[in-house]
Amino acid sequence: MGLVVLLVVTALVFDFINGWHDSANSIATVVGTKTLTPFQAVFLAAFGNFIAIAFFELHVSKTIAKGLVDPAVVDLWVVFAALVGAIGWDIITWYYGIPSSSSHALMGGLAGAALMKAGVAAILIGGWIRPVLFIFLAPLIGMILGMAVMSGLSWLIYFLEPRLHQSALHVAGRRLQILTSLAYSVGHGGNDAQKTMGIITLALVTANLQAGYDPPMWVILSCQTAIALGTLGGGWRIVKTMGTKLCDLKVPAGISAELGGAVTLYGASMFGIPVSTTHTITGAILGSGSVWHRRLSAVSWDIVPRIVGAWILTIPASAAIAAAVYAVTRF
Repeated sequence: MGLVVLLVVTALVFDFINGWHDSANSIATVVGTKTLTPFQAVFLAAFGNFIAIAFFELHVSKTIAKGLVDPAVVDLWVVFAALVGAIGWDIITWYYGIPSSSSHALMGGLAGAALMKAGVAAILIGGWIRPVLFIFLAPLIGMILGMAVMSGLSWLIYFLEPRLHQSALHVAGRRLQILTSLAYSVGHGGNDAQKTMGIITLALVTANLQAGYDPPMWVILSCQTAIALGTLGGGWRIVKTMGTKLCDLKVPAGISAELGGAVTLYGASMFGIPVSTTHTITGAILGSGSVWHRRLSAVSWDIVPRIVGAWILTIPASAAIAAAVYAVTRF
């Protein structure tokens, strides 16, 4: 029982770090456009993270709990190693200000620990197809939607500018961005917190403390609270990368990036696909920013290879850390 308690605490620490590491995803655009101060933005994002469970069914949680590795292989040490691998990679990427995926870090950690215990047979190949595809599809869909929304918004601004006072248009834009920022934060909390719910539920099933893979209410509330508190902490190094280094964001581009990212996350959560909120918002920022400035050179493409490199490394790196942790704890 003591190990189960340790695992639950470790999982909630990961969930907190997930929110802390990924707070940039929720607030970078609204801070980058100066619509909200960082203090205001993190409170709005934390609120969105917490209320997210009211809007989503728990499909992502079940994917993590039983869709990636053979449940028969999983023991409590596998779960522990997976969590430590994910936490370790999150801290490394936060230190260097690289927006990587906490979701893929957890998936990599689970795979690495399971591989160390039972070899390739432990991996449910079919369960990895959609999550791996969405490493590439999530930023692409986010980019396309960001570009589409920005194009539509540009026409709307062109139509309204002669008819509305400039100050009224400016105020309306900022108010709309607060709503789209909240919408993105809800999508972030709805997809990311469920991953921790899934890993805790997997631990409970492994310890024979429950029969099914539906997270109990105390797990749901604990995970939503932990990610919200982590968001309040804020990963400010990554906020700088996302909000200022990728592109010089203006309010319309911020609105478009947040709305494009939110739609992508809502769709993925509906189909139970664990995706990277980091990948999604990065693509959306690149798409909306290039359309707003009417040129691809407005985006700092030189920083993109460093970000993409972290995306590619996340699953194998967190898997390697988790495999090493599992080996140490067992031998």
